[in-house]
Amino acid sequence: MEQRGARGEEADGELATQAGQEVTPPLTRSVVLLFAVACGLSVANVYYAQPLLQAMAVELGIPAASIGIVVTVTQAGYGLGLLLVVPLGDVVERRRLIMGQLLLSVGALVLVGFAHTRGGLLLGMAVVGLLAVVTQVLVAFAATLASAEQRGTVVGTVTGGVVLGILVARTVSGVVADLAGWRAVYLLSALLTVGMAAALFRVLPRHAPAEAALSYSRLLRSVFDLFVQERLLRVRGVLAMLIFAAFSTFWTSLVLPLSAPPLSLSATQVGLFGLVGAAGALGAVRAGQLADRGLGQATTGSALVLLWVSWLPIGLLGDSLWALVVGVILLDLAIQAVHVTNQSMLYSVRPEARSRLVAGYMFFYSVGSGAGAIASTLAYAHWGWTGVCVLGASFSAGALTFWAFTRAPPKQTRGPVRVTTPSSYETSGP
Repeated sequence: MEQRGARGEEADGELATQAGQEVTPPLTRSVVLLFAVACGLSVANVYYAQPLLQAMAVELGIPAASIGIVVTVTQAGYGLGLLLVVPLGDVVERRRLIMGQLLLSVGALVLVGFAHTRGGLLLGMAVVGLLAVVTQVLVAFAATLASAEQRGTVVGTVTGGVVLGILVARTVSGVVADLAGWRAVYLLSALLTVGMAAALFRVLPRHAPAEAALSYSRLLRSVFDLFVQERLLRVRGVLAMLIFAAFSTFWTSLVLPLSAPPLSLSATQVGLFGLVGAAGALGAVRAGQLADRGLGQATTGSALVLLWVSWLPIGLLGDSLWALVVGVILLDLAIQAVHVTNQSMLYSVRPEARSRLVAGYMFFYSVGSGAGAIASTLAYAHWGWTGVCVLGASFSAGALTFWAFTRAPPKQTRGPVRVTTPSSYETSGP
């Protein structure tokens, strides 16, 4: 491979890497930050709608009781993309795959911005969710390009961008909608996505897939094979399901007590708590660094204890908003630390199957997020904010207990997943 300076690599994106090659030039900080920004911008598309539902319902004549279908359709599209699109990162040239997803996302965002019927809006939102999984392709690509020594730090930084995108999306969409209407949110995102695609096109190296010969049907089936073969994926997936159930329990229900008397905060004021939660993303890099040093289990245990404790100040919402602020910071810091550690550990297992690993892992995330959202609204309807806090603390305690019983190092399967017959897979190595 011809050696080039960092400036040359960023200028033409022509640096090619060998399939399955682990020795790669260290990623520059500017490129890692660009990955993080791209991830944050992409995942934000899934969450922009939450503060805009009322405006959408009024303008498009959608009954208020059913406007929640907008969020459901978007999340369904995202879940489908995890299983159908993200695994392609292991068999399709990744630079081309990322560019394709981003450009198609522009079209979907424009469709939403100009939607004048319920059907058009739902179609656009479903496609937006489907293509937002480019976030996970970018995370897996960053992990592949990073050296073994910097992988945890890189994953932490890029995942920090994801969390910031999720938390800041609500605030940004509320402010933009107040200034120019809800459609402007998606049209602005489309414009920013075009700019991001151009920047990534200049920077991303061409990367030959490790298993280009694998057919699409076998590729999808190999995702489920990884669940069977990799105990680490199963354990870390369950942890992701439980911590994001707790995360969704909090953020889905938070608007209910804050917007009700006696607080009666506006939508913009409620959205500002997303900025408070963004402080938790600062823990991402540190968690990745600890994982690089072999302290992933200790980091996980400490963060899960912190997550459980965070529900105490959160439960004081009725008495003190400052206590709530402390709880939000603790909760997001803990969840981010576990999430980054999970991914850092998983990316060291199967270098040739990182996209499939992240697809499987994030599937657990989606299940947990959906379950937490549904359960939290039911808990609030029956038992108020105390019920929500008990539910969230229960998910957190469940995660801590599960980690305690599974923290023994798993027996990792060595070698790549390879096809031996049209109907079976096996793992090479003893």
